Amino acid sequence: MLERRSRAGALLLLAVALAPALAAAAGPPSAERQAALLYLLRQDCGSCHGMTLKGGLGPSLLPEALEGKDSEGLAEIILHGVRGTPMPPWDVELSPEEARWLARELKSGIRP
Repeated sequence: MLERRSRAGALLLLAVALAPALAAAAGPPSAERQAALLYLLRQDCGSCHGMTLKGGLGPSLLPEALEGKDSEGLAEIILHGVRGTPMPPWDVELSPEEARWLARELKSGIRP
């Protein structure tokens, strides 16, 4: 029984580790995944950046606040967080392509 649990745990860790790489290889997020990402933006990001993304514990994520910032750099912040701040890394939940998609959407003025 213990061996089966250990094997199941190892498979789960492998799946979590490979999920971002597999999602990145698949290209842009599907429409269903985009909806899930927007939900994550509203619920998880909004809890710190404000439900309207105007800022709160974290800075504003509105286009005017992100003007001049590179989408790739924003995606890196989303994926790896900001050490020494409450901004956590999301690389366990999101693929690099999903983080880039979110960064582009935020810069274009998405409203959660």
